Amino acid sequence: MMPVERLRAYLELARPANVVTAFADVLAGFAAAGAFLLGFETPYGGDLFYLLAATGGLYAGGVVFNDVFDAPLDARERPERPIPSGRIPQMHAAVYGSVLLAIGLAAALAVGLIPFMVALAIAIGALTYDAAGKHHALLGPINMGACRGANLLLGASVLPGMLYEIWYIGLIPVAYIGAVTAISRGEVHGGSRGTGTLAVCLAAVVTGGLLLLGLRLDYRTLHALPFLAIFGSLVFPPFVQAAARPSPDHIRKAVRTGVLALVAMDATLAAGFAGWAAGLTVLLLLPVSLGMAKLFAVT
Repeated sequence: MMPVERLRAYLELARPANVVTAFADVLAGFAAAGAFLLGFETPYGGDLFYLLAATGGLYAGGVVFNDVFDAPLDARERPERPIPSGRIPQMHAAVYGSVLLAIGLAAALAVGLIPFMVALAIAIGALTYDAAGKHHALLGPINMGACRGANLLLGASVLPGMLYEIWYIGLIPVAYIGAVTAISRGEVHGGSRGTGTLAVCLAAVVTGGLLLLGLRLDYRTLHALPFLAIFGSLVFPPFVQAAARPSPDHIRKAVRTGVLALVAMDATLAAGFAGWAAGLTVLLLLPVSLGMAKLFAVT
């Protein structure tokens, strides 16, 4: 295999488009903690760089191990993927994933003990999902959602004291990723209308949760609303379509859009807690993620 082809295979294994959405989580948590308003010229700007490196390593490492554990199944259902196609040996992929997770943990530790503990929880949660959690209809979506919620709190951990005040924002990704994970179960063979309807309901709960944050005196609802509208316009059409006609194509579209729409959800949080500029900063990651999604698979 040519070096360029090998590099592409390793990038494909790490799901670059998805990693960009993980950056959005950290930026949203950073904004929710109030660090965005303090300015990037403060020491928190440097900490943000390490936290972005941490989430990149953790997310990429997690999805690499997802393919490592799924190699036998992918050999039957998705033989074009890097491991079953023979482009990357399974053992090499395991080493690759381990290095990525180690980078993520080391970068979090560079910020402090609390960020490291959050990062460790994400790593353990991701490996638990990859190895066993995904096979449970109820626990699987909760497991994956908890990883995303912790990733959001990883950004907030730049100011550890804020974790005790805004911990509940981590529940929003739990519900949303629960919806995406639930609907994704029909990607290969098709799903059920019941699962699709559940996903639509959970997305509605997430939208309601983002609106309820307006009960906080420091949450700028008017700033958040345009970003929430973008989120809704991205998520609900494919989710409703997948619920009405749960074919593999409709479900794959819903899952792909659902993952990428995380950026808009995070932009809503960032705008609410830190204003327009924070929301736009996060939303700028959406075209980056969409561009990556044209080059590399999302699911």
